Amino acid sequence: EGASYSLISAPNKKLSALIDSLVAIIKTGQEEDGYLTTWRTIDPARPPAQWVEVREGKRWESLGASHELYNAGHLYEAAAAHYQATGKRNFLDIALKNANLMVSTFGDSTTKIQAVPGHQIIETGLIKLFQITKNEDYLNLAKYFLDNRGKPENHELFGPYSQDHVPVTIQQEAVGHAVRAVYMYAAMTDIAALKNDSSYAKAVNNLWNNMVSKKMYVTGGIGARHESEAFGENYELPNLTAYSETCAAIGSVYWNHRLHSLYGSASYFDVIERTMYNGLLSGLALNSEEFFYPNALESDGVYKFNRGACSRQSWFDCFCCPTNLIRFIPSIPGLIYSKHEDSIYVNLYASSKATIEIESNTISLVQETDYPWNGVVNIRIDPKEKAPFTLKLRVPGWARNEVLPTDLYSYKEAAHTTGSVLINGKRQNIAHEEEYVSITREWEAGDVVTLELPMEIQKVVSHDSIAQNRGKVALEYGPIVYAIEEVDNPVNFDRIKVTDEAYSIKREEDLLGGVNTINGQNLKAIPYYSWSNRGVGKMKVWIEYKNEEKD
Repeated sequence: EGASYSLISAPNKKLSALIDSLVAIIKTGQEEDGYLTTWRTIDPARPPAQWVEVREGKRWESLGASHELYNAGHLYEAAAAHYQATGKRNFLDIALKNANLMVSTFGDSTTKIQAVPGHQIIETGLIKLFQITKNEDYLNLAKYFLDNRGKPENHELFGPYSQDHVPVTIQQEAVGHAVRAVYMYAAMTDIAALKNDSSYAKAVNNLWNNMVSKKMYVTGGIGARHESEAFGENYELPNLTAYSETCAAIGSVYWNHRLHSLYGSASYFDVIERTMYNGLLSGLALNSEEFFYPNALESDGVYKFNRGACSRQSWFDCFCCPTNLIRFIPSIPGLIYSKHEDSIYVNLYASSKATIEIESNTISLVQETDYPWNGVVNIRIDPKEKAPFTLKLRVPGWARNEVLPTDLYSYKEAAHTTGSVLINGKRQNIAHEEEYVSITREWEAGDVVTLELPMEIQKVVSHDSIAQNRGKVALEYGPIVYAIEEVDNPVNFDRIKVTDEAYSIKREEDLLGGVNTINGQNLKAIPYYSWSNRGVGKMKVWIEYKNEEKD
């Protein structure tokens, strides 16, 4: 999937040929009726992992753990990406043959198996196949799998761990395995949109509000507990023992992207941006060869939080997080823009080129920026034909004095400056409450829009219900969350406090691939995503705050 997405932005004949060769291998493993689970095909008596129960070696006998449906979902998503990138059907036809088997196997009929997958993602995969083929059987099967969760008359329930404790439309709290949850919530959002289903819409809004207002780390990470890789209770957000799995951060982005497509609010991209630059990117080392499975917000240099290590590792027995990063990162260009009727939304800021079709016109957009290191973004607009339309520029939450679109975190002080927009050099100010700056005019080739978002070092505080963060602050600059690391602060690390002194930003090209650091008399902070690239040591995101007026 990742290789296919990379072909969209960077065509590569050699890579394309390699993918075709891998697709041919996958086809070899597919049985005549479309079934594709090679461990069961090759040796059905030998389970692929100790937690998969094998009784008779038959298909579908261990849906809670076998991943027969989960792996199919990833197959569909990869095939859809490959078809989008190349227009070839070789991979898509394998996926459709498998999906047709699923349609004939599962459902309400007495001749079918009435069950649901233990690990969700087949639902979003089926929906992608529906969007390509318009075959409603795929959409209806996805909805069947969702509709029948939490219904004991349909199957033996897997429980809260798999979000299979009550029907999905009455779920209001994010519980259980965080990755499974956000994959399911993404599919529920698809159903809300495609089926115009108000009960699904109500449920996903309740679940999103619960997650973002009570269960999200300041880095955008989700999942508090190592046990069951799960969400904790409301406001249970430990730092040293945080789980905050990389896969969960990626799943959160996929879900929030769907919510933005449904509702158009910038709030969802505020969550996406915070997650991408912090709790997601931290999963990958600067050498691109080592990974975090969990993403702790504090390290004592002793606790081996990363599956037996205090630092990133090159391999895990369950290698989902590295490969999830591999599929996600090449798909990022698809998040930058969106469109609705006569409007183009600029959701993320990154140097890039794009071509967008809108109302029978072709619009070329070129972004030039050093964001997120500074807040200046230049966008050149070149319509094929001179025409009126609306350009909507997202004003990030951090530029509107909003950490998240809830009260879970807040800035100790409001920013002192507002942003501005220049259209061909003519300036207009931005009101703090604006999510998007909308510019409606007749555009012509060569028009340039400049967005200026002044960045300040900000101190973040938590909701008082997060007990371990009381009396502490986190540091931010623009969308970047910062951390202090022992290698930069070797003296009295555990006694460092943030004070009211004026901290400064310094660009250090030779440090950690080139970063902005926050500096003061008593500390040096680096972007959180870049920690643990210089050996094992202590780290903190949340730092004791010393109010000099009181102390």
